[in-house]
Amino acid sequence: MMDKIIQINSIVSGFIWGLPAMVCIVGVGILLTVKTNFIQIRKFKDSLKETIGKIFSKTDVKEGTMSPFQAVCTALAGTVGTGNIAGVAGALALGGPGAVFWMWCSAFLGMCTKFAEVTLAVHFREKNGDGENVGGPMYYIKNGLSKKWQFLAFLYALFGVLTVFGTGNATQINTIVTSIDSALLNYNLVDVSKLEHLNLVIGIVVAACVAMVLLGGVKRIGQITERLVPFMALFYIVLGLGVVILNINVLPSVLKMIVVGAFTPRAFTGGMVGSFFIALKRGVSRGIFSNEAGLGTGSIAHACADTENPVKQGLFGIFEVFMDTIIICTLTALVILCSGVSVNYGAAAGADLTISGFTATYGNWVSIFTAVSLCCFAFSTIIGWGLYGSRCIEFICGNKSVRPFLVVYSFVSIVGATMDLGALWDIAETFNGLMAIPNLIALLLLSNVVVKLIKGE
Repeated sequence: MMDKIIQINSIVSGFIWGLPAMVCIVGVGILLTVKTNFIQIRKFKDSLKETIGKIFSKTDVKEGTMSPFQAVCTALAGTVGTGNIAGVAGALALGGPGAVFWMWCSAFLGMCTKFAEVTLAVHFREKNGDGENVGGPMYYIKNGLSKKWQFLAFLYALFGVLTVFGTGNATQINTIVTSIDSALLNYNLVDVSKLEHLNLVIGIVVAACVAMVLLGGVKRIGQITERLVPFMALFYIVLGLGVVILNINVLPSVLKMIVVGAFTPRAFTGGMVGSFFIALKRGVSRGIFSNEAGLGTGSIAHACADTENPVKQGLFGIFEVFMDTIIICTLTALVILCSGVSVNYGAAAGADLTISGFTATYGNWVSIFTAVSLCCFAFSTIIGWGLYGSRCIEFICGNKSVRPFLVVYSFVSIVGATMDLGALWDIAETFNGLMAIPNLIALLLLSNVVVKLIKGE
């Protein structure tokens, strides 16, 4: 049965992430970039001012909302996760060093795509029965497009509900147990035979923590993410920069591998990755898997913001993609390539490859710190995607379905911690692609609205 599922998923994924999808994702990004007159460049300084410049500022927000900074932290909580750690390692192994270059290209266009998503989400949002701001692709499709396009809103919400259990939870908790197990085994603190029971305990603890945060509502989610996200990002950046600095002599050759390998991957992968399109596909798909530009999920968090200016909130989306992909994903790739660890090109890889990059430079002691960092990344993603899933199920079934959904979602952490996920990464990537289809159609049809909002700012 599982073999059949993997076979079907491979066919569907091949179509979704094939040439047509690449053209659609890149095409919408180019269209929005041109129509907004390269807003990701023109307003980049303003996006930094609105985010990093307000880390320590305190603002009172209305009940049922988040501050704009809490909203971007919640969105970053959803994006900065295993896609940055395991996802980048996988893209590097399967697409060669050149995949990183295509991640950068997708991020440049993704900054504008995410800006458009956030702007539209705030502009077309609604108030739910609890007085909370709700928005995202399903709402800007519902309120921004004619009735003949309404089925796209339902499809997006349905794909969103199906996606969150794998992308948002099971794969994340799997990274948590992998990192903790690796750290404990390095110090011989646990016997291999005991790992199964340890992982069950970890899954139960994480499930309880997730439930406590998510069931506390939007305000508690915002309070947790605004404290956790800046800490974990800074912590990981410092560790990653340390690896690059200690191996600074190989940095020029690594950068050459990334740029040249984007067009001739065979030159750096021993022929195991010989196709330019494979490098492109892996780079773009993993980039989107990480920063979610084109998926529309991050805009769901931004719609909760206590702001009346959609364009100003959209600037947070630019920063979000920059921090996620240009900074953190790039650092992960540099950690692997600069450390000199052996990469088995053409074969699947995950968080263990990234951890090897750190331990090869610092020694086994750093596995404790990488475990902490990975746990923070993965936990924050579980929280962010829990919010996304709750908004999607609310759109389909009403707000009475939210609490039961969140309880079930929390329990998935136990399943993800104790089972071999196998092909779940590929299945999660397929569902990500399915979510992108209705969202990209909506962005294309609403692109003129984005331009009008910018002009009317």
